[in-house]
Amino acid sequence: MNAVAPLSRRGFLAAIAATGAAMTFTVGPDEAAAAAGDFEPTIWYSIGRDGIVTVNVIRAEMGQHVGTAIARIVADELEADWSKVRINHVDSAAKWGLMVTGGSWSVWQSYPLMSQAGAAGRMVLIEEGAKLLGVDPKSCTAANSVVSGGGKSIGYGDIVARGNLKRSFTADELGKMPIKKAAERRLVGKPSAQLDIAEKVDGSGKFGIDAKIDGMVYARPKIPPTRNESKVVSVDDSAAKAVPGYLKTITLDDPSGTVPGWAMVIAESFVAADAACELVKVEWSSGDTDKTSEADLQKRASALIADPKAGALVVEDPGVDAAFAAAKTKLERTYTTASALHFQLEPVNALAIANKDGSYEIHTGNQWQSLVLPWLSKALGVPEDKIVLKTYLLGGGFGRRLNGDYAVPAALAAKALGRPVKMVCTRADDSRFDSFRSPSVQVVKMAFGEGGRVTAMDHAACAGWPTQVMAPFFMPKGANDVAYDPFAISGANHWYSVGAQRVRAVPNDLANRAFRPGWLRSVGPGWTNWAVECFMDEAAQSVGKDPLAFRLAMLDGAGRNAGTPPNSVGGAKRQAAVLSRLAAKAGWGQSLPKGTGLGIATTFGQERDMPTWVACAARVRVDAASGAVKVEKLTLVADAGTIVSPEGALAQMEGAALWGMSLALFEGTEFENGAPRDTNLDGYTPLRMADVPELDIEFIESAEVPVGLGEPATTVVGPAIGNAIFNASGARVRHLPIRSEDVLNALKTKS
Repeated sequence: MNAVAPLSRRGFLAAIAATGAAMTFTVGPDEAAAAAGDFEPTIWYSIGRDGIVTVNVIRAEMGQHVGTAIARIVADELEADWSKVRINHVDSAAKWGLMVTGGSWSVWQSYPLMSQAGAAGRMVLIEEGAKLLGVDPKSCTAANSVVSGGGKSIGYGDIVARGNLKRSFTADELGKMPIKKAAERRLVGKPSAQLDIAEKVDGSGKFGIDAKIDGMVYARPKIPPTRNESKVVSVDDSAAKAVPGYLKTITLDDPSGTVPGWAMVIAESFVAADAACELVKVEWSSGDTDKTSEADLQKRASALIADPKAGALVVEDPGVDAAFAAAKTKLERTYTTASALHFQLEPVNALAIANKDGSYEIHTGNQWQSLVLPWLSKALGVPEDKIVLKTYLLGGGFGRRLNGDYAVPAALAAKALGRPVKMVCTRADDSRFDSFRSPSVQVVKMAFGEGGRVTAMDHAACAGWPTQVMAPFFMPKGANDVAYDPFAISGANHWYSVGAQRVRAVPNDLANRAFRPGWLRSVGPGWTNWAVECFMDEAAQSVGKDPLAFRLAMLDGAGRNAGTPPNSVGGAKRQAAVLSRLAAKAGWGQSLPKGTGLGIATTFGQERDMPTWVACAARVRVDAASGAVKVEKLTLVADAGTIVSPEGALAQMEGAALWGMSLALFEGTEFENGAPRDTNLDGYTPLRMADVPELDIEFIESAEVPVGLGEPATTVVGPAIGNAIFNASGARVRHLPIRSEDVLNALKTKS
C-alpha cells in the first residue's frame, strides 16, 4: 500500500484547532474600529476616513517583504490605491489564530484568505458608494480607491466618513466570494514599491534588540555544557562583584524544561552583564551527552538505518524487495551532511515584563508565536491569554526564530526579579544555544532492469527531528503506523517515477537527546535533495545515460506524480518543463574549458502538497592541484505558480540560492563534547561577497496557485554544485559541506 501523505496545511490547521489555537476569520466591523470611524470589514484590514488602508499582518518580517506581499493581495481585490496602503505587524492575540512564518507558507496560506477579504470589502464599498451617489450598484466599478458609476465617483475615504458600513458575511459566504481572474489583476504580479523598505533605511524600524523600557535590567546567560539534562551545582560570582553595574546572578527554575541548567547574570547595562558573565563561575552536573561528538551522532544514524524495522515508512509501494532481488544491476550510495548553524545577523534576545496584574509582555522577534506561548505559559504558571508577544522586525530568521525558546529565560528572570529583564546573547552564546540543523546520514539504493530501466528505489534518512522535539502534534503517521517528522524527510518523496518506491524516515534518538534539533532554511530538503539529486547523476552514469535525459524520462507525471488541484496541478510534468527550460538556458551539453563543469539538479522545493518546481545549473571550476572549487555561475528556473510580488520573489530566489551555495561549500561545524565546535564567525565561515557568482534567475509565467519561494532554491544548489564538481574533475563528493580536502581525496580515489 502507499504511505499516508505528509500532513497537509488543512490537516495542520485542524491539528492546531485541536490544541486550542484554531484559525479564525471574522467579518463584520470591530466595535473599537467603528467607534474610531474606521471601516473594518474583516479583522485583516481597516480603512480610515482619510482613505488609508491598513493591512494587519500576522507573518514576521525578516527581510522577505512578507507584509508587502500580503498587502498586495488584499489591495488588488479591494481595488485600493497602492499609495494609500499601509502594513501593521500585529502582536499575538487569540483572534489571529495560528501565527507562524516558515515553511514558505506565508503567501500560499494567505492568498485565498486575503483575496476573499479584499473582495468582500470591495463589494461593501461599491454598494454603499452607489447609495451615496444615487446610482445602481450594478453600474458601479471600483479602481484606485474610488467607486464610479453613472458619470459620478466617490473615494473610499468619503464612503467611510459618510456611509453606513455594516454589511457582514458568513464564513460560507466568504468561502464562495468570487475573486479576480489572473488577467484582471492590477497589483498581483506587477512591479510596485515595497512598503517596508523606508523604515529599514531611515532607522525607524524596530528590531527586538532595539526594545527598551524604563527600569529594565540586562541579562547575559551562562550557557550550560549540554542543551538538556544540565543542573546548576554552585555559582561563584565573587569576581563579578568588582564590575560596576553588576547586580546578581540567578539560577532559573524552568517547569517547561526549555532552559535547564541556566544561570542569568544581571546588571544595569549589557556592557556590565557581558563583563560580569565572563567572571561568574558556575559548576554544573550534566547528563552523558556532554561527551557526544559528531562522529557519535553519525555512527548512531548509520546503525539505525541498518535496522530495516527502524523509523516510519513514508512511502511504501508493494514489490520493492522483489524488484531489488530481480534487478539486473543495483546501485547503493551513502550521503552525509554536517551540523549547520543559523548565524542570523541579530543574535537572539528578549525583553520580558512582569505586570502587576499577573500578565506578561515579551518583546522579541519571533517566527512562531503560537508555538512558544504554551512553553511560556508552563514556565510562568499563567494562562496563555495572560502573555502577549510584542512584534518586532527580525534581524534574520532562517528558521532559528521558529523556535522561540529564548523568550523563556527572559520571562523567568523577570518573574524572579520583579523587574523588566532584557536578555541579550552574544554571538557565542547564540551559537551554543542554537537549535541547529542536525547532521544526517542517508542511504539511497536503486534497482535497474533491462536497458538500464529503473525498477525500484529505496531511500532511508536519519537525523535529529525538530518537529518531534518541539511540535509533535504536527507529525503524521507513515504506512507502518509510525509517526514521523515531515520536515526531516520531505524531498525524499520526490516526483520521479521509479517503479516500486520506499522512503523511510528514521529519528536519531541520540541527536534528539544531545541537543535541540531545529528548522534551518529548507529543513529536511536541505539534505534529502542533496542525496536524491547527486544520486540521480550517479545512477545515470552507472547505466550510461545522460543525467538530463535520465531525469526527464522519470518526470512523466504517472500515477501519484500526476499532481492534484489546487496546489500541484500538472505534477511532475511541470517539473520536467522547468528542467528542460533550465537545460536550454544554461547550455547543457555544450563544451566547456578543461577543469570546468556544469551540473544540474531539480527539486520541488519543500513539500509535495505545496510544490515549487525549481531547477539549478551550476558552472564550477575545479583546481585539481588544491581541490579548490570556484562557482562561476548559478542558473535557476522556477515555477512557483502566480508570482504575487516580482521584486520580492527575485530577492527570495537570490538569497535562497546563495544560502544553498554557502551551505554546500562554506558552512558547517561539528558537534564536539556536547556542543557545536564553532561559535563565532572566525571558525564558522559563511559565503563571502568575493565568492558570490553570477546569478541568472527566471520564473515560468503561470496563473496557478501561488506557492512558496523562501526556501526552494536552497535545495537545488548544493547537488548541482556536487554534480558539477564531478563533471569538471571526475571527483565525486558525498558530504556537505564540500571542502577542498574532500575534493582532493575524491580525486585520488575517483570512485
